Amino acid sequence: MLLLEIILFLMLCSVALGWIARRARVPYPIALVIGGGALGFVPQLPQLPFDPQFILVLVLPPILYQAALLTSWRDFKANIRWISLLAVGLVIATTLVVGSALKFLVPDIPWAAAFALGAIVSPPDAVAATAILSRLSIPRRVVTVLEGESLVNDASGLVLYKFAVAAVLTGAFSLLDASVQFVGVSIGGILIGVLMGWVFVFVHRHLGDTLIEVLTTLLVPYFVYIAAESVHASGVLAVVAAGLVRGRYSPEIVSAEMRIIARSAWNLTVFLLNSLVFILIGVQLSGIAERLTGYTPAQLVLDGALVAVVAILVRFAWIYLATYLPRLLSESSRRRGPAPPEAEVFIMSWCGMRGIVSLAAALALPLAMDDGTPFPQRDLIIFLTFMVIAATLVVQGLTLAPLIRLLNVGTDWSGQREQQHAKLALTKAALAAIDELASKEGIAEELAERMRAEFAEKITIAVPAGEVLHTGVDPARRLRRAAIEAERRELIRIWRDNEISDDVLHHIEEDLDYQESRL
Repeated sequence: MLLLEIILFLMLCSVALGWIARRARVPYPIALVIGGGALGFVPQLPQLPFDPQFILVLVLPPILYQAALLTSWRDFKANIRWISLLAVGLVIATTLVVGSALKFLVPDIPWAAAFALGAIVSPPDAVAATAILSRLSIPRRVVTVLEGESLVNDASGLVLYKFAVAAVLTGAFSLLDASVQFVGVSIGGILIGVLMGWVFVFVHRHLGDTLIEVLTTLLVPYFVYIAAESVHASGVLAVVAAGLVRGRYSPEIVSAEMRIIARSAWNLTVFLLNSLVFILIGVQLSGIAERLTGYTPAQLVLDGALVAVVAILVRFAWIYLATYLPRLLSESSRRRGPAPPEAEVFIMSWCGMRGIVSLAAALALPLAMDDGTPFPQRDLIIFLTFMVIAATLVVQGLTLAPLIRLLNVGTDWSGQREQQHAKLALTKAALAAIDELASKEGIAEELAERMRAEFAEKITIAVPAGEVLHTGVDPARRLRRAAIEAERRELIRIWRDNEISDDVLHHIEEDLDYQESRL
């Protein structure tokens, strides 16, 4: 009975916070962090029991997998230098600087525990970035770098997090051993992810049942994560690699019906997992604050604000140095092209919203050491993590749109041009398919002409149901289906030829899915 009550409580909280986000017209991660924090002040709210180690396994694989599925491999490769600088270099720098700041604020905390907080708050969140950036009109290159960074930096941040936690538990740390292990678990995770991604692409081609296909896609990230972790490789990198591989083949192997159902299933799953983690931290905040007896409320808030400011400033310093320092020191860097506009550099520096990955990692900290003593400053680390998330999501998230308008960051019209190009190519393919089928099967010219007009002008015409051939098959439906299939083939072709981006592909693909479902 208790389990049912907990599930009902979580569902009601998720619905309420989702409704608030929609009514307030803010990205739902911001509503979750505010609503989750407010739960901590509800009197006599029961604590929800959970296994800390289970949180990472439950939450991370599907969230990272969905983000990887929607990542543009073409844009990712084109911006790999910038993504690597942010996803690896900045993560390491943030871990070291934030850890040192915490050691300065709390001298009695072990260095390894301080660096654990640094690793926890080092990666900006993929869900938060996507939820906020999708509402704004900014250059595609900026969005690509930020989304690519938030996808890969989770892996690098969590690898550092595991090393820091292991150092706390064992009391020993070797930089050389950690560096070798970092490379080993990273390469191992990528190889396992790529291999299992291809395996599931092959399996998917032979399933043939929509519901089983959707269920399989929801289970894939867990299979990949567990397989990689079982051989001591990076489960996070394995999930990201598998998602990138499957996303590359998805347009060809996934049916319209499956894609429509899976789209809703994935959105609901990610939202519920986000809600779960923020609600869990919310109901624990009051207990955490009560256990931090050596700190006044004002001191806790001040320390949290200072850690958040340090994390933000590290990002600014790293991005500005990475942008302008190579151009000052190297002629080859200047020859690669002009530096990005200062407004874009500032916006990239300001987009450091932390979210569910940091929160899940903080909640997953062990409760006790191997000898039974409490994990050092666990409650303080969780509280400071929540403060960093709240500061970056609320302050940076809510000010991002006004800053973009104030700095007059240019709008990227290439996406609209690519959509126009794609629609023209698809219309030509549809008209050719209509002509071919009408000529081959002797369909009435009047009906074929009406279908041509429908696809040429992208309008929907209801063809009378009585216009059927002696075979009993509606020729209008057959013409429309042939045209849509031709459009889909042409869409995949121009996407494979790098004539359009993944964003344009997904946008038009969704429209074709709904057109096909109506047949």
